[in-house]
Amino acid sequence: MKIAIAGAGIGGLAAAILISRLGHEISVFEQFHEPAPVGSGLMIQPVGLEVLKRADAAEAVMAHGTPIARILGHSATSGRRVLDVTYGAVSGLGIHRAALFSALHERARRVNLTWRTGHRISGHDEGRLQFEDGTVSERFDLVIDASGANSVLSPLKPRTRAFGAIWGTVDWVPGVLPDDHLSQRYRRADRMIGVLPIGRMPGGDRRKAAFFWSLRADGHGEWLRRGLGHWKDEALSLWPEAGPFLDQITDPDQMTMACYSHGSLKKVWRERIVHIGDAAHRASPQLGQGANMALLDAAALANALETLPLDQALAAYGRARRWHVGIYQAISGMFTPAYQSDSRWLPALRDNVLFPVSRIPPAPALLSRLISGTLVPSGL
Repeated sequence: MKIAIAGAGIGGLAAAILISRLGHEISVFEQFHEPAPVGSGLMIQPVGLEVLKRADAAEAVMAHGTPIARILGHSATSGRRVLDVTYGAVSGLGIHRAALFSALHERARRVNLTWRTGHRISGHDEGRLQFEDGTVSERFDLVIDASGANSVLSPLKPRTRAFGAIWGTVDWVPGVLPDDHLSQRYRRADRMIGVLPIGRMPGGDRRKAAFFWSLRADGHGEWLRRGLGHWKDEALSLWPEAGPFLDQITDPDQMTMACYSHGSLKKVWRERIVHIGDAAHRASPQLGQGANMALLDAAALANALETLPLDQALAAYGRARRWHVGIYQAISGMFTPAYQSDSRWLPALRDNVLFPVSRIPPAPALLSRLISGTLVPSGL
């Protein structure tokens, strides 16, 4: 078949690598003249690492990332633990998006693909991609929409979350925080600070960390107006140990605003087009599953195309991923407001009921499977 992949992000590159092995003629369309990642640190969970192994990219990814054995959050006011999840035998991995992208991009460069860069897609019609300059592509047997949250090909209309976050990348400071933890502090649910070790950038030798601060989706302008000094004073009052990381942020441009949305397509395929990753489903990053979902989508689609004719393969892909995506979307929808909202009673419930219950077996094991991505079958 002739297959077009719209978007050279994490899901698009993984799909290109895995599907190229099936002998199809693949063209990757990307709006930028040179594909590049967008974002800061993220978590790769054990299920995502399995897909990276299939794509022969896991070794390069693990060489740059940092193993994460535990997610630990404390109340900024009481100092009590309010979140404590330990991984099982296989840790998660903190990594900068650029390092993950670089590993997949390098691997994709070594397989038989046609690269079509500098193409800004505006639409799709019966296997043809339409571009903003008025031109149209040749007809493809299948278009894989991996163009992310801003996809113009996806009919998904997600709900905007009230809270997002500002993110920045700083140097890791040894001895301040555990180097195998995602460490967080909360004040109720309207303030959340986090530090995630993310290993090394491509071509670099200094260890890095992602620093994030929860912020209302409409609050970035006010944050800028108040200035860095006001923000740092507040952050240090909530988490003094974060000082060595905060000291490195000297310009507001070092922090990028990310807004979150939530929703899933009821049907992830139509005639000649299928959606993967954020083009098919979106959620807040509270469970650390965003990149993993895109990787799992790519692998499940490759599996279906390997064994079934096209019309059956697309339906099989949708069925294979529906259960896993649906459960994680539901859990994310329930738990995110307890960590990012203006609610007063949800964080009280979180701290005084949910956390104590989470320490009672078998809850710790279930939480470990939840963040590992293995709570329910992934469809691979």
